Amino acid sequence: MRKRVAYLIGFVAIAAATGLYVTRPRHVDPAEFDGLSGDNDRGALVFAATGCASCHAAPEAEGEARLVLAGGKGFASPFGTFYAPNISTGQNGIGGWSLLDLADALRHGTSPDNRHYYPALPYGSYSRMTAQDIADLYAYLATLPASDADSRPHDVGFPFNIRASLGGWKLLFANDDWVLTGDLTAEQERGRYLVEAMGHCAECHTPRNALGGLQTDRWLAGAPIPGATGRVPNITPGGLSWSEGEIVEYLTSGFTPEFDSAGGEMFEVVQNTAQLPEADRQAIAAYLKAVPPVEN
Repeated sequence: MRKRVAYLIGFVAIAAATGLYVTRPRHVDPAEFDGLSGDNDRGALVFAATGCASCHAAPEAEGEARLVLAGGKGFASPFGTFYAPNISTGQNGIGGWSLLDLADALRHGTSPDNRHYYPALPYGSYSRMTAQDIADLYAYLATLPASDADSRPHDVGFPFNIRASLGGWKLLFANDDWVLTGDLTAEQERGRYLVEAMGHCAECHTPRNALGGLQTDRWLAGAPIPGATGRVPNITPGGLSWSEGEIVEYLTSGFTPEFDSAGGEMFEVVQNTAQLPEADRQAIAAYLKAVPPVEN
């Protein structure tokens, strides 16, 4: 009997150690970033495309104040409320981060102190970003104003507050595979990169399963708004009948073909896409028309 208990304890210990090893925080290959230098102008476009200010600017910030990435905005979810941290160049932000620290966060959801980040940071999408775009973003972030605001702790209860478990979530749901595949034009490939990677559109427009993983079989088909009534709309051809030109206009001015205007979180998105070259907005439209339709 004692031997059986000892064997069982040993088996459990080995299984736990194996699980922790397999789900440990991951890091980028430093060689991929060797010799890369960032460009501020390109970084400003990456900053707009990735929507950093939309989440990390202080609540109610407008104009130039949106470039002070003090954090504090809350995001409700079925697992608790997550608060955007200070990612400014201040002492309480990411001023001490290296390029590799930023790459680890964006590609793998790994912090400089080797902990898992919650996927409220959409690293499931950012994992597809190129090394050069990350280097350009790093260079641009370094030019922005500092804030000494403290990052607000997330309001997440047990068992979701056990960060080690996030390694298992990443193993199940976080990867850098493209969702739309096949014979795409160069414009559609650019649109895919903007939508699936930098723009992380699926994080809001795709429904999730019980564990919070994106249901890729219903890609961009719309989803409930966490903590609120209503739904994020279906933007596949099965739910959005706009032409490519109408999509481009919406991403430029915020006006719909029905003479309505963007509101809520989409107002923030349009503020970002309007800063991109028109060719990028056209690429997004071409991609959205190529996505398999999902009927409402």
